[in-house]
Amino acid sequence: MNLIEHNPQEERVNIPEGVQIGEEELEVLQTEFVHNHLPKLEEEGYIRWKRDSHEVVKGPKFDEIRPLLELISNHRNELPDGWI
Repeated sequence: MNLIEHNPQEERVNIPEGVQIGEEELEVLQTEFVHNHLPKLEEEGYIRWKRDSHEVVKGPKFDEIRPLLELISNHRNELPDGWI
């Protein structure tokens, strides 16, 4: 699920098992996600992150990045492998 298409109250962010980018394995990606990416997105107001339940919902500034997310989502098959 992604935040573009679904009701924010229903959103949970999970990194699928087996995800790997280059040599980076799932554990490293999850650590970066939790300690780097989510806090930055929350700080900018794009998301709200409920750490105790691992739930991510749209933040007050989400609509500012919606066009970019839609562009990436609509053209994901045209992007280089490992880009998303």
